[in-house]
Amino acid sequence: MKTNTASIAKTALAGVLAVGLSAGASSVFAGKAGMEKCQGVVKAGKNDCGTSKHSCAGQASMDRVAEEWVYLPVGTCAKISGGKVKG
Repeated sequence: MKTNTASIAKTALAGVLAVGLSAGASSVFAGKAGMEKCQGVVKAGKNDCGTSKHSCAGQASMDRVAEEWVYLPVGTCAKISGGKVKG
């Protein structure tokens, strides 16, 4: 009987963790309402997320690197020289 109870508890815990992780992932992929990711206009240390070179926001090492991006209001990126909307 103990094995069955332990198994049920582990399954319940796994379910809770899966729901929590999926909720967090959907908010990451959704982005910010009314904003778009703009590449190539970021100042050093002001990026919003990771790239192939690093994994965190705020780690851009140089200004205006093509791969670095920042959230800007929709339509703003196209108005900035060198800006490219990340798709």
